[in-house]
Amino acid sequence: MISTKTLNLRISLFTISRLMINTSSRMVYPFLAVFAAGLGVEITQISLAIAASMATSAVGPFIAPIADRRGRKIGMLIGMLIFLAGTIAAWLFPCYLTFFLAIMLGNLGNNIFLPAMQAYVGDHTPYQKRGFYLALSELSWALSFILLVPLAGLIIEKTTWSGPYAVLSILGVMLTALLWKLIPPDRPVEPEPLMILSDIKKVLSFPPAIFGILMGTLFITGNEIINVVFGVWMQDSFGLQVVALGAASSVIGLSELSGEGVAAFLADRFGKERTIGASLLFSAVWMLTLPLFEKSLMGAFIWLFFFYITFEIGIVSSLPLMTEVTPATRATMMSLYIAALSLGRAIGDLIAPYLYTKGFLANVMVCMVLNLMAVVALFFIRLPKEKECIAK
Repeated sequence: MISTKTLNLRISLFTISRLMINTSSRMVYPFLAVFAAGLGVEITQISLAIAASMATSAVGPFIAPIADRRGRKIGMLIGMLIFLAGTIAAWLFPCYLTFFLAIMLGNLGNNIFLPAMQAYVGDHTPYQKRGFYLALSELSWALSFILLVPLAGLIIEKTTWSGPYAVLSILGVMLTALLWKLIPPDRPVEPEPLMILSDIKKVLSFPPAIFGILMGTLFITGNEIINVVFGVWMQDSFGLQVVALGAASSVIGLSELSGEGVAAFLADRFGKERTIGASLLFSAVWMLTLPLFEKSLMGAFIWLFFFYITFEIGIVSSLPLMTEVTPATRATMMSLYIAALSLGRAIGDLIAPYLYTKGFLANVMVCMVLNLMAVVALFFIRLPKEKECIAK
């Protein structure tokens, strides 16, 4: 094990690196119309780029096993370089094609960097403390929405739509250099042959891994069913689209940050499985309260805050659990899990508008059912026996 000081330094570097990657994808949502106007295209074409980026998650599991066979550092560097290929292209050659590439390569780079980073943390932290360290790295998700996305808007206002990509490219190059310099090589002394399909098959033939992937897919699909239409719901209910959505973005960001903090505190102390199960069950119960809060804008904000905080606690707590399901193929396991989360979001994107035609409550009820199904899947996840006593 490395020293606590060194580990904290590296976790900080990972978190800042992820902050850049997350910002490149999250900044598109609130400024979707701005990007469309700057590129001279319809909003539907920006949505197409976002939807296509989800498909790149299917490629991640075929590249991420490199981190198991050739080292976590190599996997992280590959992810950063793919991310930079997109941002630099959009910066130097601004047009719809390079914007499209930036969105796709940003998502692919994340799906390669993230499992390698999570596997690295899994290698160097004891399981009973891993939830805290992984939750720290997850702060990048909320902080990107709270801090850097507004900054990206300011840059766009002062320059052009491609301005943020210039900043992300420069910072990304610096961070990649720091990763190369500060993270020591961890290539196996006698690396096994790179057998990507074999590693994927090994994970998918292990029942606890399948149930873990199923659990993640179920509850992130439920989250996306709400995520896609909550803005439309607020517009239809209160007629305050710009104000409501701007305020809701802040509420969601603060809720995510709070959830990550709670997960960092609870996951190791209360147990990963218990924390996930409790968050999903509380979320399911909370959804029943919608009729009590939907009458006012403030009530809607309160309802959304607790909806997102319970989801964030569950998703963040699931990460340390999944790193220990198949330790020998940790990066491959995490890449498949992350790909499943992207698949779940894609499914939610397709289902949500249809459900909303029957009313927002229909979306909420389906989300509740999916959460309860995720609890059932959680019950069948079993870790290696020597870890089970700690997990509980």
